[in-house]
Amino acid sequence: MDPLLYLGGLVVLFLLWIKVKGLDYVIVHQRWIFVCLFLLPLSVIFDVYYYMRAWLIFKMCSAPKQHDQRVRDIQRQVRVWRKEGGKTHMCTGRPGWLTVSLRVGKYKKTNKNIMINMMDILEVDTQRQVVRVEPLVNMGQITALLNSLGWTLPVLPELDDLTVGGLVMGTGIESSSHIYGLFQHICVAFELVLADGSLVRCTEEENSDLFHAVPWSCGTLGFLVAAEIKIVPARYWVRLQYEPIRGLENICRRFSEASDDKNNTFVEGLQYSLDEAVIMTGTMTDTAEPDKINRIGLHYKPWFFKHVESYLTGNNTAVEYIPLRHYYHRHTRSIFWELQDIIPFGNHPVFRWLFGWMVPPKISLLKLTQGETIRQLYEQHHVVQDMLVPMKHIQSAIARFHQDIHVYPLWLCPFVLPLGRGMVHPKGEEAELYVDIGAYGEPMVKHFQAKASCRQLEQFVREVHGFQMLYADVYMERSEFWEMFDGTLYHRLRKELGCQDAFPEVYDKICKAARH
Repeated sequence: MDPLLYLGGLVVLFLLWIKVKGLDYVIVHQRWIFVCLFLLPLSVIFDVYYYMRAWLIFKMCSAPKQHDQRVRDIQRQVRVWRKEGGKTHMCTGRPGWLTVSLRVGKYKKTNKNIMINMMDILEVDTQRQVVRVEPLVNMGQITALLNSLGWTLPVLPELDDLTVGGLVMGTGIESSSHIYGLFQHICVAFELVLADGSLVRCTEEENSDLFHAVPWSCGTLGFLVAAEIKIVPARYWVRLQYEPIRGLENICRRFSEASDDKNNTFVEGLQYSLDEAVIMTGTMTDTAEPDKINRIGLHYKPWFFKHVESYLTGNNTAVEYIPLRHYYHRHTRSIFWELQDIIPFGNHPVFRWLFGWMVPPKISLLKLTQGETIRQLYEQHHVVQDMLVPMKHIQSAIARFHQDIHVYPLWLCPFVLPLGRGMVHPKGEEAELYVDIGAYGEPMVKHFQAKASCRQLEQFVREVHGFQMLYADVYMERSEFWEMFDGTLYHRLRKELGCQDAFPEVYDKICKAARH
């Protein structure tokens, strides 16, 4: 009984401390306390429930029948909206805090919310080599099922909580994208409920214009209710080679060479300063050298970006064999490197051994509990941006990131951008190799101003015919936005499908200069 009384006393003292200091003070200055005591346990409970539910529904084969009923309910809601006069735009009823994006759009408070509760894998068709899923299925759910069946997605973005709907309506990328392209390029069919309540299926051959216009449209052409995605045979291991490189010119040259080599299934770079990086290349295999196996996904293992940095510090090239699913979610436990700002001691061996199994906290719960004070601090003193630039401009792009924001590590991920008719495609007449430069963290430049610095980066990206991922804060004016993105097909379809009165334009939905 004494230990329980002692624990109860600590809880009472903690609550009194919060009352004296104020909840905002504690959340801002000692946020790790709140995260460790409340959000980590809640995240574990949420994950256990979610995966047990997904497993049971798939094993019982009840998802397809429920799916048809859910689609009819969405159609009913849209038709009711039309019958009532369609006075406001429509949007999904999913709360903004549940999304992985740090942006909190205000449009959900003014638009008509259409409830879409669709989070199941509907079918794995190994004959056609496709998986059919609902929009709220996430990457952790997909790898858990497909890898157990001996299959995987050609492009599988890292974080567990990224959903198919977000990756289709926005975009997604992985270290295999130099072969397969962005997430949208491995999708073979979309099913949408349109502004008139009708259900349509679009593919390369059927409703082809809509098929090409849906990616990057952010839910402004219709409600995605299902997607069919290519699958490929999986292997158990990834043979990963770490190569430390010094000198910016050497880094860019080696990264470009590795990205051009299609014998590399995976290519990724982590850049730790302007002149230091580790380039990783990997292939899938069914065999491994026992003394080189590293199960990086185990809770007591160092965070992946710290593990990679050790090869830079030691200045040695090495090879490891990593389980495929561990490799796919290598940045999940540390949310790339964002968790070090929330739990500063999170990578300490003692913390990893005792509590690492609860990491990471759900991004959605972090957003829900951050409060207005932290949100504003993040907006003004934190950068989360992914810029997609042609590989031929990688050296000037990295130099520009260094000059404007100075955030490290930088994430380097190559991808091939094929010809297309949607919002994002090469400016030339043939496919082109690009690189995603991801910057996540606190800028180290003096007198950093979020809007001014990001606008400088956006201008540079437009000048080199690149693109900005739309999950992040976008500061462009409308004319600048449509200079970056090709709106020709998008605007034509919005007019033809009656979307102008039904859904906000993508710019109005995601850009800070618009009223949302």
